[in-house]
Amino acid sequence: MKKMILLSLIGLFLTSCVIDDKNNMVVNGSIKGLKKGTLFLQQIQDSTLKNIDSLEIKGNGDFNFSTTIENPDIFYLYLVKDDNNDINDRITFFGEPGVITIETSWNLFENEAKVKGSKANDTYDQYKKGMSRYNAKDLEILQARFNPKFSNDSLAIDSLIKLADKNLYRSYAFGLNFALNNKDSYVAPYIAMNEVADANVKYLDSIYKMLTPEVAESKYGKKLKQHLEDLKKNKS
Repeated sequence: MKKMILLSLIGLFLTSCVIDDKNNMVVNGSIKGLKKGTLFLQQIQDSTLKNIDSLEIKGNGDFNFSTTIENPDIFYLYLVKDDNNDINDRITFFGEPGVITIETSWNLFENEAKVKGSKANDTYDQYKKGMSRYNAKDLEILQARFNPKFSNDSLAIDSLIKLADKNLYRSYAFGLNFALNNKDSYVAPYIAMNEVADANVKYLDSIYKMLTPEVAESKYGKKLKQHLEDLKKNKS
């Protein structure tokens, strides 16, 4: 009897190890030139940015975090360092189970970051690269609106407003098409919920219906489903 109980306990332990391994995310890498600082692994939980783990770095910039995650999601590496500079200190990446390696430098922490090992992050990078041209256009239009030579020209201001609206429409079209073309990626429902959530319900519905079963059952897949249900309920 004792032997049977022992074997059952061993079986449960091995099963839990398999589950843990399946959902374990390791984030490691190196920060070139960093001699001293504090590195945080962060995630937004219940609408609040929370520290999942932290590491005091002394001597070299090598780091290693390990955590169990329920779904592929957006994570952040936040570096606190003594450089009197509050910008370029946070790396955003799409995390998933497995080993993710991030290489960067202390002085260009965000801009030089190279993330490897996450298929979802590779897709997310493609999206951000595509969106960069619309973001650059937004900045160009905003700068033009504050140009003194346009400030008293109502026709010029109207023209800039129309350009801004057109650029917004194009950015939404890009986001929607990107999500539709990446139905097997966890990034698709993330884009739908965080980038184009106020788009026409029929387009969001098309994205949800195109998702693979696994992605539809993920964190953002479920959020998108609930969002659609709320939109349809309010419309009826």
